[in-house]
Amino acid sequence: MSEVNQWRTGIKSPMKFTLQSTAPETQTRGFFVALTHEEALKSLQNTYKINGLDATLATTQFKAGFNDTLPLIEKIAAYPNALLIGLGDLAELKAAKLAKLAQSVIKTVNTKFQHIVLDISALPVELHYLFALSLTQANYSFNEFKSKKTETLLERIDLIATSTTLDADQLSLIEALASGQGLARDLGNRPGNICFPEYLAEQAKALAAEFPDLLKVSVLDEQQMADLGMNAFLAVSKGSARPGRLITLEYNAQLEQAPVVLVGKGVTFDTGGISLKPAQGMDEMKFDMCGAASVLGTMRTLCESRLPIHVVGAVAAAENMPSDKATRPGDIVTTMSGQTVEILNTDAEGRLVLCDTLTYIKRFNPSVVIDIATLTGACVVALGKVVSGLFSPDDELALELQHAGEDAFDRVWRLPVMDEYQELLDSPFADMANIGGPHGGAITAACFLQRFTQDYRWAHLDVAGTAWLSGTAKGATGRPVPLLVQFLANRVKANA
Repeated sequence: MSEVNQWRTGIKSPMKFTLQSTAPETQTRGFFVALTHEEALKSLQNTYKINGLDATLATTQFKAGFNDTLPLIEKIAAYPNALLIGLGDLAELKAAKLAKLAQSVIKTVNTKFQHIVLDISALPVELHYLFALSLTQANYSFNEFKSKKTETLLERIDLIATSTTLDADQLSLIEALASGQGLARDLGNRPGNICFPEYLAEQAKALAAEFPDLLKVSVLDEQQMADLGMNAFLAVSKGSARPGRLITLEYNAQLEQAPVVLVGKGVTFDTGGISLKPAQGMDEMKFDMCGAASVLGTMRTLCESRLPIHVVGAVAAAENMPSDKATRPGDIVTTMSGQTVEILNTDAEGRLVLCDTLTYIKRFNPSVVIDIATLTGACVVALGKVVSGLFSPDDELALELQHAGEDAFDRVWRLPVMDEYQELLDSPFADMANIGGPHGGAITAACFLQRFTQDYRWAHLDVAGTAWLSGTAKGATGRPVPLLVQFLANRVKANA
């Protein structure tokens, strides 16, 4: 088995949902969960005939406070195993709390049951979609490289809701989104000795082979990029024994509409190059390709959901390594656009692979272009791990992305790309430098990219703070796949 194909393990089967207005009358297997608040307990009692509920509530002092749990063993005839989870004060229940509720559900059942019934009638209807999405995100696990694996069993959730805004199409989109976000997380979590530029190209080809009627893939090698004058891209990849690749995936090419183009930074490992990073925490630089992973995850979601929209994904895949062939600080390169760049810091490499890719994708005549990149530590300092940075000179496009982020609870915060910041990129020797000094680093990085996007509508997402978590919860989040999918779904709806 080749090294590239060794870890192509396939996509896990996504969790499936059904939606019903009432629970099945007979169900002696599986698990029952109900979300509730104090005022809804009586309704639960009437619906499910919970034996001795009043006595149990008195004994346990269960008040259905937020995320409080109450196991019910042999209390409901049809469900020997049951659990109540409190919603607390509904006036204080926000989308940010749904992840904790979902984790409580999944933690209880995913290693024990394949199928559960989940009553969400007490949850405000406007939160039903996000809660179902949160369940899929909580159900993710990654133990690919462990010799002893913890098996997750949960495959199906029957949602019970007396009233809901959910429908079959939304549940189908959530299932497809779970698959795509799971792919993005898997790719991000795989180490650099497994997931390198050629590997990402193979994953794209495998996706196209799975959906040949929907997806076309092309891959440029380094010689082809050199022939196109992509010297900024090659200034990064030439330091590594792993050659760079520019991967494009075109979805629904037959549609007669200008495509949305998604461009992902795919630096599969970032040492910083000659401008070497400190050793502490460098292992997390395997996550520097999470922008590319989000593009591949979005393309999988599109293929599974079959959204009627024309989309092109472009992945700028390279590895940034120090070697005798690596770019030196102070080197000057000519980009595909003809503009020249003085590379003052080889650790500002993402913008170098992206700028040539942003020039290359003009051939698709895009309606809009969105690039996604774990681009700057400065964005993490500014926004932390909560929201992604959004940069665009286009107010309408920025507003579309902001609304999509709210809809999918994968939020962004807009930062400026003003002309006054551009002068920080001035170089005495080239058209521009690749860094703009110690101040406003996320902004000057966006300003650098803006110089290569004058021919189309463009937005930049800096996901350096949101694409992965550190510490005990270390791992890829799959963001901003939910945002991107929602953005595309909203455009489909607007054009219907």
